[in-house]
Amino acid sequence: MVLYNVTINVDDSIREEWLKWMKEVHIPNVLQTGLFLHHRIFKLLTVVEDNDGTNYAIQYYCESMQRYREYEHKYAARLQGEVNERYAGKFVAFRTILEEV
Repeated sequence: MVLYNVTINVDDSIREEWLKWMKEVHIPNVLQTGLFLHHRIFKLLTVVEDNDGTNYAIQYYCESMQRYREYEHKYAARLQGEVNERYAGKFVAFRTILEEV
């Protein structure tokens, strides 16, 4: 099992709209690729000094690294571009890939 984790700091001025859009549009579009089994979205509760905004972690689960690479190759640029276009300058994202051991 491979976990594609996207940790995002979102400006509080767009937080509610962003979260609604992510749940109703972006995440369904990512899942529609057929490469992920399911997802989870979390709001970070840990307070981070000098960190404005709200932090979230969106986790997408897939069967293998091969499936993740297919997503990365075929879909990631377009889907990430949609987020960047819609919310430019209002968020920062950090992406990691984890393998279940």
